[in-house]
Amino acid sequence: MAQIREIKKRMVAVRTIQRITKTMQMIATAKFTAALQRAKATRPYTERIRELVAEVSAAAGDVDNPLLGVRSGGSGKSAGKEILLVVTSDRGLCGAYNGSVLRNAMSEIRKRRAAKCEVIVETAGKKGVAFFRFQKMDIAERHSFGDKPVFADVAALADRYMADFVAGKIDAVHVAYMRFISASRQVPEVMQLLPLTVDASVAASASAATAAKGAETVYDFRPSAEVLLNDLLPKSVKVSLFQALNDSVVSENVMRMVAMKAATDNASGLGRTLKRNFNRARQAKITTELTEIISGAAALE
Repeated sequence: MAQIREIKKRMVAVRTIQRITKTMQMIATAKFTAALQRAKATRPYTERIRELVAEVSAAAGDVDNPLLGVRSGGSGKSAGKEILLVVTSDRGLCGAYNGSVLRNAMSEIRKRRAAKCEVIVETAGKKGVAFFRFQKMDIAERHSFGDKPVFADVAALADRYMADFVAGKIDAVHVAYMRFISASRQVPEVMQLLPLTVDASVAASASAATAAKGAETVYDFRPSAEVLLNDLLPKSVKVSLFQALNDSVVSENVMRMVAMKAATDNASGLGRTLKRNFNRARQAKITTELTEIISGAAALE
């Protein structure tokens, strides 16, 4: 009897867990759909800004801009400090999302420290704060952008990074985040935000696209290329950081959706197993009782 009662309690608990995980899966699916739309809406602008920077830089030749790592005065003095922004989630139950990002971030920290560079850790998300606290590592700044990052907040953070970089207080800024590629593939990545690097492949593809149209582009910059880059480069930094945060939100929700679906399926399978065990235990109990009744009746005859 005790075994039957215990199985019934477990069946009730499993059904409750299954309802909870199913609800969380539906919520994650809704959030994933909304976050994916936002990320897709910003991606073309981000890619076009990068292409434009690459085209202008390639056409203008050598341009002296501090965001490209060329500081005024030509002094090669290094500050010996770099910022690593680690983007994690505020909540758990999202599979390997946080673990993958944090492992990648720790690998980057060890690599920078091996190069005798001081790493200033900043976090976006409560899970990152808890992890680095467990590791007994200091966190310089804690940011919170939520499920819907606001561009104004991201731009303010990017402005601070650029100001510190131009002033020579830091040598570089990296962002450890989960890059969203598709619903079935998310890759942990460490992106170099500063100094900006002009991707030669992007410039080459843009030039090839122009050549395919049958015309060779000759740029006449008005205002000058340096003035254009002074406007484009800060925008490129801001939109790159904003896109990284949007990708992180999409990746978090899609991985939570998959994790909750797996939990719901596991709960369903465990529920079927418990029901089968319950029926077997009940049948065994009935058989035992019938045997006792028949044996008692036979003894009275």
